[in-house]
Amino acid sequence: MPDLLTIRDLQVSFASPAGPIEALRGISFRVRPGSCVALVGESGSGKSVASQAILGILPEPGRIIGGEILYHDGDEVIDLARLDPNGRGFRRLRGGAIAIIFQEPMSALSPLHRIGDQIGETIRLHRGVARRDVRKLSAEMLRLAGFPTPEAALDAYPFELSGGLRQRAMIAQALAGQPALLIADEPTTALDVTLQAQILQLLRRLQGELGMALLLITHDLGVVANLAEEVVVLQRGRVLESGTAAALFTDPRHDYLKALLHAVPRMDQDRPARVVAEAALLEAKGLVKQFTQRHGPSRRAVDGVDLTLHRGECLGLVGESGSGKSTLAKLLMAALEPDAGTIRFAGEDVLALAGPALQGFRRRVQYIFQDPFSALDPRMSAFEILAEPLVIHRLADGPERRRRVAAAAELVGLDPGWLNRFPHSFSGGQRQRLGIARALVLEPELVICDEPVSALDVRVQAQILELLRDLQARLGLTYLFISHNLAVVDAVADRIAVMCAGRIVELAPRRTLFEAPVHPYTQALLAAIPQADLSARLDFAHICAGTPGDPSSWPYPFTRGAGLVPIDLGGGHFIEASERPLENSLSAPWGRRGSG
Repeated sequence: MPDLLTIRDLQVSFASPAGPIEALRGISFRVRPGSCVALVGESGSGKSVASQAILGILPEPGRIIGGEILYHDGDEVIDLARLDPNGRGFRRLRGGAIAIIFQEPMSALSPLHRIGDQIGETIRLHRGVARRDVRKLSAEMLRLAGFPTPEAALDAYPFELSGGLRQRAMIAQALAGQPALLIADEPTTALDVTLQAQILQLLRRLQGELGMALLLITHDLGVVANLAEEVVVLQRGRVLESGTAAALFTDPRHDYLKALLHAVPRMDQDRPARVVAEAALLEAKGLVKQFTQRHGPSRRAVDGVDLTLHRGECLGLVGESGSGKSTLAKLLMAALEPDAGTIRFAGEDVLALAGPALQGFRRRVQYIFQDPFSALDPRMSAFEILAEPLVIHRLADGPERRRRVAAAAELVGLDPGWLNRFPHSFSGGQRQRLGIARALVLEPELVICDEPVSALDVRVQAQILELLRDLQARLGLTYLFISHNLAVVDAVADRIAVMCAGRIVELAPRRTLFEAPVHPYTQALLAAIPQADLSARLDFAHICAGTPGDPSSWPYPFTRGAGLVPIDLGGGHFIEASERPLENSLSAPWGRRGSG
């Protein structure tokens, strides 16, 4: 069969005041009917620009200056590079024959229109069905995308859906035009590992059922190993290496691909255990935080949590979105007031602090946010961003303030000469370094790292993790490191606490947790981590068979209800259960990994 899509020597340039920027410098690859091809590379490599060129949606300064994008529409071959992006011919193909799933569904879906209307619009434009049949077909698209109640979801707005259902709604909208080629642009980057596994399984199932080709754009080589048949590696607008997934994973030739594979976080990292002081820096007991909902009963985001952080340690806190991780972090730093429980920091009652004493506490506890671009004021220079905490706390003035700002920048590897720049002129990794420097300029004792690398490419992620480890050793910092990815947590944590539905269900030293996880939810999280290894593909049938994040699905003695207490398994390993589990109950139905 001929290729469905053939790209030959594609060149894309963006006009700028400093001259043209070559985003694509003559890339070539193909997509066969029904196949999955992965475009792999870091931010700025040209992956998304390639997808925009294929769909004719390049931003205004960009234009195709050379090459071909040949789409095989039956017996007709159409060069999309020569087609008017605003013409009728391209509009017929875009959303119909070729569709796209974007990375962030809340940005891609209209917040003002119901889900059914957005899917129905695609059906009316590309399938020419009678108006009376549109709603029925929209519900069918939602059913294909895995919605549990498709009819009810038609009348929902995007903000009323969870992150996973919003992603499924965007997939349903893309499927509505019955595309021959589906472009998935980082479709699971922002999702938890268990939810990611469900979306990957869905894409693979739909590809088989509908016979469509998939162009997967990602920097996550674990995702590539589980879906792609062919891989194209991009760097700075050029193809560095391409071939079958089997060839590239088993025998990578280019140093760049080798570096990408080496940077992937793995759960078998062998690093020496650090000596951690026995003295507790922070102690929380019986923390409860309840939120009132507009519809339905109140929800306990944090439900009776006990937690201790020792001076100089890194405690990892893992769990899915909605498990209560970020709410717990806000309680610990006194950004929220608990409904019950106590918090002590260095022996002081945090909940009793007020005025200058509370401000002094907050200076000693700082926060690193998930998205550095959203966390930094775009109107402030890097110097102003780093100086702001010093101004608020009245800690330094004039030359001393400039000295401390420059020292904080150097500490995280930023050139002090860049301090007059604004956030948009920094790369993603540099922006996160700026966020880390802002947290450290006050010389805190405890730093809460809330998903600090989840928005970063794999090599930049590895650099930031290495920086955090180095800073902890040099400055004697204590970390609470929040993430949904156990492989990332393994790179920095001494102990790991697993959180689900507002409670800590398992707590253990990192090596113990990875080698001998006991709680079914922990086992599910571990089983769902995609690895950059073709011999360790996800076993979707088992991972997606149950609902490990639902406490009612857990087997005895982990079943949520009366009588659950922390069970000491020895060596600092604790689980929440009604009694010590027997050996034959330590295997959960989701804890398997196979050839997938």
